[in-house]
Amino acid sequence: MLSQFLSVKSTKAKGRGVFTSEPIKAGTTVEESPVIVMTQADRVHLDKTLLHDYIFEWGPQQEECCMALGLVPIYNHNYESNCDYFMDFAEHTITIQTVKNIAAGEELTINYNGDWKDDSKIWFDVID
Repeated sequence: MLSQFLSVKSTKAKGRGVFTSEPIKAGTTVEESPVIVMTQADRVHLDKTLLHDYIFEWGPQQEECCMALGLVPIYNHNYESNCDYFMDFAEHTITIQTVKNIAAGEELTINYNGDWKDDSKIWFDVID
């Protein structure tokens, strides 16, 4: 399920992102997408490719990884995201749901930490 009012557009700083053409109320499911589940051995190979930035850790113990289909890989990260994502390990799906009201024309974002309120630095914000 993918909401018809979502589209992919260019952003100034982050390449592409997911945007809405209509206002969306908090608590709205905007996308439910299937995932392709892969092993840790697969991840070793994926981590050497561009797909590294688009895969999710998967499973109750994060013992696997997955590639989400639909628009899920295009949602940009924001520490104060307006959406959250939920993984259904049994059904092999990721669902995107709004956590705030979103205006028409606004970008939908998720927090890559897995919790829309988690402000822990993520891999591309960590300075060595």
